[in-house]
Amino acid sequence: MAGASALVAVPMASAQEVDRDEIIVTAQRENQTGVTHGGSIGVLGDKAAEDVPFAVKAYNSALILNQQPQTLGQVLDNDPSVRTSYGFGNAAEQFVIRGFALAGDDIGFDGLYGITPRQLIAPELYESVQVLNGSSAFLNGAAPGGTGIGGSVNLIPKRAGDKPLTRLTANYTSSAHFGGSFDVARRFGSGGEWGVRINGAARRGDVGIDDEFRSAYLLGGAIDYDNGPLRLSLDLAYQKVRVNQLRPKLTLPAAITSIPKVPRAAANYGQPYYFTNLRDIYGQFRAEYDLSDNAMVYAAFGARDGSEDGFYSTLTLLNAATGAASVSGSRIPRTDNNEALQAGLRVKLAAGGVTHELNFGGSINWLVNRNAFEFYRVSSGTNNIYDPVTVPQPSSISSTGGNMADPFPISRTRLLSTFASDTIGAWDDRILLTAGLRLQQIEVKSYSNQTALQTGEYSKDAITPVVGLVVKPVEGVSLYANRIEALVQGATAPAVSGGYNIVNVGEVLEPYKSTQYEVGGKLTLSAVTASLSFFTTERATQILVPVATPATSARFEASGRQRNRGIELSIQAEPVEGLRVIAGGSVIDARLRRQTNGLNEGNKVAGVPEYLLNGNVEWDVPFIPAFTLTGRVVHTGDQPANNANTLELPSWTRFDVGARYVAVVADRPLTLRFGVDNVANKRYWASAFDSSRPDLLQGAPRTFKLSASIDL
Repeated sequence: MAGASALVAVPMASAQEVDRDEIIVTAQRENQTGVTHGGSIGVLGDKAAEDVPFAVKAYNSALILNQQPQTLGQVLDNDPSVRTSYGFGNAAEQFVIRGFALAGDDIGFDGLYGITPRQLIAPELYESVQVLNGSSAFLNGAAPGGTGIGGSVNLIPKRAGDKPLTRLTANYTSSAHFGGSFDVARRFGSGGEWGVRINGAARRGDVGIDDEFRSAYLLGGAIDYDNGPLRLSLDLAYQKVRVNQLRPKLTLPAAITSIPKVPRAAANYGQPYYFTNLRDIYGQFRAEYDLSDNAMVYAAFGARDGSEDGFYSTLTLLNAATGAASVSGSRIPRTDNNEALQAGLRVKLAAGGVTHELNFGGSINWLVNRNAFEFYRVSSGTNNIYDPVTVPQPSSISSTGGNMADPFPISRTRLLSTFASDTIGAWDDRILLTAGLRLQQIEVKSYSNQTALQTGEYSKDAITPVVGLVVKPVEGVSLYANRIEALVQGATAPAVSGGYNIVNVGEVLEPYKSTQYEVGGKLTLSAVTASLSFFTTERATQILVPVATPATSARFEASGRQRNRGIELSIQAEPVEGLRVIAGGSVIDARLRRQTNGLNEGNKVAGVPEYLLNGNVEWDVPFIPAFTLTGRVVHTGDQPANNANTLELPSWTRFDVGARYVAVVADRPLTLRFGVDNVANKRYWASAFDSSRPDLLQGAPRTFKLSASIDL
């Protein structure tokens, strides 16, 4: 009898072991950090990378979960064509793509502008982060913040998939930052036509920089319906973020003639009274209807209500040798009310071996900025970046504007556009030619920051065309070329600038256009996906053109030029089973052209590195089942710190390492993660990018990360 029991027990144990192995293998596969080549190509819709004449990739939710980033910039650290800086003198992230700025105002939300939080974006609410390298005025429309010339970023919200999901995660980031998140998704109905997904996160505490405190509270929800020809979705999100005692950028005045030594990696030369407080409620409703197998109409409407407040600072270096620095400050409460609407029609036709994909539609953005400010004179105390001290909070007001308690509108912006395109396919769609036009209009009403009365009105329009060609000579190879433009609002001539009296004060310049030419190729095989591109982009910039009379006068014009040329390479491969590599690099030559009085003519553009390199590796260790080792290297080449090219930041390299282990607890996968960013605790100036002055941003110190996720 005992022998019979033993015989029965063996197959039962084997079945349990098989189930356990299957759980581990499934969890490891779903945990793989990944990059998808392709995604949403603006008004052209979702496309595979090999079918479009543009460079596009998307970082998946597994990467976000594994790397435990707290900001969008930490996700984009993986991209070899993107680097992150700060803007507005506070914690607002600003991205540099192909040597041009992309402000947080111009991050897309499922293709809509003006909907995402504008300063800091917590990444936990998104299924993927899509990066399109290059100009996109036809694809996405003019960016409301006036950036996005070198590329765009689009956030895809989480929605319910085919499999039920219930996931709980706890995490820790050094030195004392704790948090947790949940993610629940289900489909309902006889055919699973209804989907619901709710996810949220909360975290708070000090991060790796001494005494820098960050907190984030997030909640996102999505309901979608997919049945027959009709598809509907509603996405809603809430984000509240706070940063205390931010380590600021360091401003170098003209009198500083050398780059200061980098302070200790974790040193914080911010003041205890610095803070940034952000709150955003935003979302969208989207509908698609198939008129036939070959025709679809779609519409999307999004809105955002945002508020922000803070005491911000400019830290100005006084002595490069000693590290002495002055502290000034500002208080800038702001609220935003934005809406976006997009609608269109896509039709696919075929006759005589030639296909057409016709695309018609339009978009409108409404943006209202309510703003007030107080700027303060320099504090009576002196700080030091090598030995930080607390100085008295600046309190003497140098200038003020608006109602600090209840800011009133200082600008109302409306962006309108209509677009049409045709993608012609031949040779079984192995040749695809896309041509399109977008008519865009930018309308801005500005108001006095003292009286709230309207002071100006701007209404300009422009046509932005696109031409792109894709040729697929053999299976897995796609060659492409494009000509596309970017469009940003023209500036208003000031009264005085650069020591000149401006003769055309108040004149609003035409919208600035930039033109991009790009050629490249893509390789898509079972174990390797790669893309290579060569591009050149020239944009208009405002300069001063001296005039003979009156003396020391000049005309404010958009006749300057900036020309960026470069090469980009991106590779995703699994050379052997269990070893995954995501790598790439870019080389950029950014030059100034047609400058005022020839000053800085031909010089390199400040803050644009000569080259960037990235490499991510994951290895499923074969002799330790369920165990994965990870590593990342981020390298940034030399970059000029000013347009005169008399100051330069040296190149820097950062190494990150980590590990994952999948355990089975009560027949459920438990994933344990450990990571160390900047494992060598490298001290370095990460960026000198700024629109008007040399500003140095120090790289983050060594940071430990731990998390545990269980799928119930």
